[in-house]
Amino acid sequence: MAVIRRAGFGSVFEVENETVGIGTTGTATNTVQVLGETRASNSLVAGLSTLTTYQGFVDNNAEFGNSNIDINSQAGTIGDIEICHGDFNVSSASTLTSSVNELTVTNAFSVPTGNTDSRIHCQTAGSMRFNQDLGTLEFYTGDEWRTVNFRSGGDRGVFGQGGAPGTDMYQFIQVSTFGNSVEFGEYYNNYYAGVGGCGDGVRGLWSGTTGGDDIEYLTLASKGNAILFGEMTSSRDSGGSCSDSTRAVFGAGIKRSPLGHDNTMDFVQIQTLGDAIDFGDISFSGGVNGDGFQSPIRGFFHGGGYPTSNTNINVINIASKGNSTLFGDQTVDASYQGAVSSTTRGVFGGGIRYSPYRNNAQLDYVTMASEGHSTRFGDLTAGRHSPVGLQNHVRGCFCGGYAQPAGGKTMENMIDFITIASMGNALYFGEIVAASEFAQGTSQSHGGLGGF
Repeated sequence: MAVIRRAGFGSVFEVENETVGIGTTGTATNTVQVLGETRASNSLVAGLSTLTTYQGFVDNNAEFGNSNIDINSQAGTIGDIEICHGDFNVSSASTLTSSVNELTVTNAFSVPTGNTDSRIHCQTAGSMRFNQDLGTLEFYTGDEWRTVNFRSGGDRGVFGQGGAPGTDMYQFIQVSTFGNSVEFGEYYNNYYAGVGGCGDGVRGLWSGTTGGDDIEYLTLASKGNAILFGEMTSSRDSGGSCSDSTRAVFGAGIKRSPLGHDNTMDFVQIQTLGDAIDFGDISFSGGVNGDGFQSPIRGFFHGGGYPTSNTNINVINIASKGNSTLFGDQTVDASYQGAVSSTTRGVFGGGIRYSPYRNNAQLDYVTMASEGHSTRFGDLTAGRHSPVGLQNHVRGCFCGGYAQPAGGKTMENMIDFITIASMGNALYFGEIVAASEFAQGTSQSHGGLGGF
């Protein structure tokens, strides 16, 4: 019969080729059988009822079988966790730090659950929760919530729907490198001045055209021609778009019959096929002529208008429906701008300024988690409107566009780049293989996907 064995803190306790029960009154069935709390650098035990970890106690690997594990009161750091069977519960009062490298669960894994608005903003770094709005597992860095299932994706940015009418080419670049664009494939139908290009890192969507309402898509990791996705709620062009990891929103634009601005926003679920659904309205007059950008939660529409432009920056919650609200103002009144974003910062610029008519080279930025006016970032290498914004989480690229000096216009083929987290003027990246105007684009990695 096994007896209760006690080992105090700092004592030597060795078990070799025998079964020992700690806190048991019957025959032990395992090398070490523990009832109650266990603290160890490597816990390979059965009958474990509660795991309470402190920094430094479990910091490498923890593997549990046939157990119900409850982290209910303390904070700790664990390198890898593997749960073969059983439940793993982390209460709302507990912390599991972000140093976790790998988590494998074959039965159940329960964490605090709620929507985006129910987040507690004073959480301890490493706190975890499931966001019902986004359908993602999140952890708190100490500054912001980030998604655990972030698709780091690739480094490819794809753009199209530009060039002179009749041009049917999509092009792509590798954002982290330097060089010229490469042909990707051909349009399904949309060829000029679309409402927006956006995506979830896997699939890219392009919508609208001059007088059209088609939505088409590409698989970003491979090359090939676009495929019909569905239709927008209204025919329009020259709008903006934004997206998170599941949803794409197409905002505003110009309707051609009768000619005028359209303040409609509609949305689709990116990994499905079908027609768009009404989202709400752009709340400021004049529409959006240009690009949009996004954080993991929010989507932004900025500037726009024809034949006059405005300085409004409007914001939406991508996961919910409703009208946009005013975020702040940009420093210049411009239409047909390009935009890029990381998870925290949006940078936009270029475009047309009216009264008097001139090309804009200035770039502005905003911190997307707050509200307020934009701040000057720097300048593009040349003033032009309708550049395409492509990015990873570090670098943003502005591709093509056209300059329109007095007496005509000049199609541009340059690609500029910036480091999003810094400030300064754009630098030369390469050239696009076919000069482009009014084009739209998306990337395998952008601010709306969340994560690092």
